[in-house]
Amino acid sequence: MTGDVDYPKLHLGTAPDSWGVWNPSGDPLQTPWRRYLDEVAEAGYRYSELGPFGYVPADAEVVREEYSRRNLTLTGGTVFVALHKGKAALAKAKADVDAEMAVIGPNGARHLVILPEGYTDFDGNLVASPTLTADEWTSLLTGMSELGRYVTDEHGAVLVFHTHADSHVGTQEEIERFLDGTDPDTVQLCLDTGHVAYCGADNLKLIRDYPSRIQYVHLKQVDRAIRQRAIDEQLGFAPAVRLGVMTEPPLGEPEMPSLLAALAALDRDLHCIVEQDMYPCEFEAPLPIARRTREYFATCGLGAGRALASR
Repeated sequence: MTGDVDYPKLHLGTAPDSWGVWNPSGDPLQTPWRRYLDEVAEAGYRYSELGPFGYVPADAEVVREEYSRRNLTLTGGTVFVALHKGKAALAKAKADVDAEMAVIGPNGARHLVILPEGYTDFDGNLVASPTLTADEWTSLLTGMSELGRYVTDEHGAVLVFHTHADSHVGTQEEIERFLDGTDPDTVQLCLDTGHVAYCGADNLKLIRDYPSRIQYVHLKQVDRAIRQRAIDEQLGFAPAVRLGVMTEPPLGEPEMPSLLAALAALDRDLHCIVEQDMYPCEFEAPLPIARRTREYFATCGLGAGRALASR
């Protein structure tokens, strides 16, 4: 540790997103999954998310063997949902949760990161309305609370909702409406610092106003100039990513030291997963960035190889 602070309850990890991975298997633009796992370990991390379902083979034993071989610990998996669409979408979400948990559950991961369906496509075109009706909000909030209860009761896991750019829960007002309208016992927050900043919301205010809901973190920074270009040119999120809107720390915002201090003040074990959207990227690009990022966070008080405290 080279910094003046030490946050033993914040546990640094990374994710396939930081290696340019957005899709399941079969995408030739993505870093192959074995190379990803090799480079995570080489970069000095000990925690990793699973990534899009099917990127790493959706087999619990394969995941166990491949992670163990590299001394990696799995922190969680992701499921995309569209609960504003009603009962059929909720039923699909439960089935997708079952499939995800069949892989991550036997490997000790307790956090299920739930991402909302977006309203733009890969080219930035609108594919749905950017706003929800009152009935759609009701479906989203009641459906998420029910899904959270399902995750807890059926799988003994924690649903952590991930706000997202170009989705219906991204701005400060939308995030607060979501948190105020969902069950605090079953729906927690994955605080993605980059998406919050990208949408003009306030990370520190969310930590201050909803401290008990912050149960998982994605560490990410936004390049302010590229974000402004995306606004000026009305670009969607995916085109903005291709321009480099998500940047390695400490080059962007939010400012990390004060953010990490606020997270540490929550005084609970938190996985803090580096997620720098880079899709698509050259295969040689992620590893040196991952090393520099780990080294930067070490100066901020985050270690990359600590075991979580016993629960």
